[in-house]
Amino acid sequence: MNTIERDDELIAAASKLSTEISPERDLWPGVARAIAGPQRSRWTPRFAQAAAVVLLVGASSMLTYLGTKDQVQIVEVVPAGLVFEQASFGGRYALGVGYQEAHRDVEAQLKAELERLSPTAREEVEQNLAMIRGAIGQINAALADEPDNPLLQELLLQTYREELAMMQRVGSLTQHVMSRKDI
Repeated sequence: MNTIERDDELIAAASKLSTEISPERDLWPGVARAIAGPQRSRWTPRFAQAAAVVLLVGASSMLTYLGTKDQVQIVEVVPAGLVFEQASFGGRYALGVGYQEAHRDVEAQLKAELERLSPTAREEVEQNLAMIRGAIGQINAALADEPDNPLLQELLLQTYREELAMMQRVGSLTQHVMSRKDI
């Protein structure tokens, strides 16, 4: 049997099929009831969404408040024999522990390096450090009156950086002088 004969048989069988199918029962009463029946309010889902948004905003605001309220304790450890001025911003903010540790380390190195300097050079370095530390004290006093002044805050940070840089320069200067072999 070739494909043409097979196709003809299929077409003949398909032509015998009914072109209309009537439903087993009358569907119109059910369709009419569905059309005329009570419809759900469109506002109910919107009220549920609005309640969910209010709940979400309230919960996130509460968590943000609890997470940001001041719970920081500042512990100051002062080794015996060292006079250490607390680094602060007008009493409301304190510089981090990392800065304070770096300051202690550089200060310890500075004390060792000052012993290598001549008395005149040592006195000059100590005078410069006293001047910088006096400026830090004055800026902190000004920040106590105006704690939110960004210019004073930036000036204080720059002064702390200059103090550390000067202490590090003294250490590197004495190491460089001691390592020269061409003198």
